[in-house]
Amino acid sequence: MTGAPGLRRFALDLSPLRHSRDLRLVFTARTASLFGIGLLMVAVPVQVYALTGSAVHLGAVAATQGAFTFAGTLSGGVLADRYDRRRVIVLARSAAGVGFALLAVNALLPDPPLLPIYLLAAWDGLAAGISASALTALIPALVRREDLPATGALLSLTADLSAVASPAVGGVLIAAFGVAANYAAAALATVFTAFSISRLPPKPAPGAGREPVVKAVAAGLSFASRQPVVRSVLLAGVAMMLLSGPVVLLPALVETRFGGGEVVLGLLYSAPALGAVAGSLTSGWIGRVHRVGLALSAAMAGMAAAVLAVGLSAVVPLAFLALAAYGLGRVLGDILRFTVMQSHTPDEFRGRVSSLWQAQVVASAATGSLVAGLLAEAFTPSAALVAYGAAALTLTAVLTAALPALRAARR
Repeated sequence: MTGAPGLRRFALDLSPLRHSRDLRLVFTARTASLFGIGLLMVAVPVQVYALTGSAVHLGAVAATQGAFTFAGTLSGGVLADRYDRRRVIVLARSAAGVGFALLAVNALLPDPPLLPIYLLAAWDGLAAGISASALTALIPALVRREDLPATGALLSLTADLSAVASPAVGGVLIAAFGVAANYAAAALATVFTAFSISRLPPKPAPGAGREPVVKAVAAGLSFASRQPVVRSVLLAGVAMMLLSGPVVLLPALVETRFGGGEVVLGLLYSAPALGAVAGSLTSGWIGRVHRVGLALSAAMAGMAAAVLAVGLSAVVPLAFLALAAYGLGRVLGDILRFTVMQSHTPDEFRGRVSSLWQAQVVASAATGSLVAGLLAEAFTPSAALVAYGAAALTLTAVLTAALPALRAARR
């Protein structure tokens, strides 16, 4: 019994949902949106490969969607500081829902053409980027400042649970009813998202007004470069970007070191998500941390050390634990970055600063995967992971030493 209060200090803090009706609407809307996007992420590659049998087209469609998501993220920041943020999100998610419905119609054709899939993947990427930046800018206005860490943990939890659950559901839907059912389900989820967000009161943007777009972008970049804490967190994000790629080496690592085929590979793929979920569920302590900049550096160092440990692991259980620790460090870093960025950004710049942060997130997987792939060309997969982790650990130490504002950052 004496240990119960201590354990509660670590439990996920649900108080922001109790305190804010608007956050509850956003939370349910975002959960539905992420679930629908997860269904789409299964359906598109399945359909493209069925139509073409080409890995090149798989990569090209993914690259098209990623490029337009990046563009939407940056433009969404300007829109979020220029117009009613609720309206921006509703219009963007409604546009995405139309795209999902058109994908379903295309999938039902006797001989579905490939071009609409490319075009609608771009359309969805643009809409997703715009809504992500606007939503990130909107959320701090819905909660108390002291609730920002718990709110970040709740948002991370929904993302990780959706990433685990929606692909599994998507696979079942495709097996039972075909890819059109996935697209239709994604469209319905998006309708629910848009409806939930529309129930919020108006959220007019406080900042950029009608100033020219170029001037608004320049003002956002100027603020991010001049505000020492925001600048430091964005620079530290370079390390987070590089740390986003080691998972791409898992197939080669399983083949060359562990064996066990798809079963072992699937187990290792699940470990980062499980670690991230565990991190969110035990994140209650973050709200009591005042030196959030140092905590962010520690989370990045933990990720780098975990990557190094994966490379050194001689048996599957150790690799699994190291990958779970990697996921834990990743989610703690996300929560802390959210807290620091939102605490030090005035509302009139939140859209543009959020877009810079979101653009880093979008680019992370591609950047990290490219670095990991280049290392794997020069070394064995295990040696590449060791080199990757050691380099990231060194970079984290250098950034922490070189950025006093990061070390001193408080929430």
